[in-house]
Amino acid sequence: MFFKVATLAQLNAFDEIIDVRSPSEFAVDHLPGAISCPVLDDAERARVGTLYCQQSPFAARRVGAALVARNIALHIEERFHDRPKSWRPLVYCWRGGQRSGAMALVLAQVGWAAHQLEHGYKGYRQQVLADLEQLPAGIDWRVLTGPTGSGKSRLLAALARHGRQVLDLEGLASHRGSVLGLVPGQTQPSQKAFESALRQALIACDGREPVYIEAESRHIGRLTLPNALLAAMQSAPAIRLEVPLAERVRFLLEDYAFLTEQPALLTAQLDRLKTLYAREQWDAWQRLIQSAQYAELVQALLEAHYDPLYRRSTAKHFAAETCTLTLAGVTDDALEQASSVL
Repeated sequence: MFFKVATLAQLNAFDEIIDVRSPSEFAVDHLPGAISCPVLDDAERARVGTLYCQQSPFAARRVGAALVARNIALHIEERFHDRPKSWRPLVYCWRGGQRSGAMALVLAQVGWAAHQLEHGYKGYRQQVLADLEQLPAGIDWRVLTGPTGSGKSRLLAALARHGRQVLDLEGLASHRGSVLGLVPGQTQPSQKAFESALRQALIACDGREPVYIEAESRHIGRLTLPNALLAAMQSAPAIRLEVPLAERVRFLLEDYAFLTEQPALLTAQLDRLKTLYAREQWDAWQRLIQSAQYAELVQALLEAHYDPLYRRSTAKHFAAETCTLTLAGVTDDALEQASSVL
């Protein structure tokens, strides 16, 4: 063997991390900072797999070897041609097998200190899951609670500006955490990519200082929070935000302006509530949309849906609230002042 094997603990020792899996595999999730240099693209991988099943392993390897060799040559010519002799690349595939072995072998024979990642992405994924079960319990959480429109996400941002540690779950999930939380033009990451990003954020937390986080339910859009993180959040000291209803309505109209500018989109997103309420209630909300009475609609949704849901969830999961923070409004000045005293 002309190349060496490295472990996950040695990631920082390398200049570049190379993922040689197919583009679709890379898109689902990959090691932090990795670049995609597939030795088989999706169509080629499917072709080799078909040969393996329908003809023989030998036929698949014969065709696959030619494709892999051609793709490795292209990567060296197009991606790695300017790398110095001192370059240290780490190569991985699904489980540290033939795909990464082929790339690492050629790079090592060129003269670079190429290494193959032991157990590949599969080993990394197992480490992600293990860390997500262990890391949350070691963090000193401060959980921001409060009904929809009380500015919890904005307060997290203000706390970050004041140098506090924050974990923005909705930012990682690319979703605002409610039935109307999917922002047009944004796509949520895969569950695996979300968990990888969450693990990186948890590793970066300094255990000597508290970490502020917004109370969330088990799901943020189509993504699911790890059980250990939920348990840690629900047992942590909580800070409840209280904001007047009229100010919450004003803030939500500002924060969700993209929905009032697209009534059809607003109606489509609200369809998710259709089966939960009587036809008369649903029709009333539709009339408010049709007449552009958005302030009345927001208040009606808060009073009929969001606030009761919040009260039930808080009573069940976040009973350990320790203090209340009253804000006159969800404004930059109010949030800056609040973050300076937390």
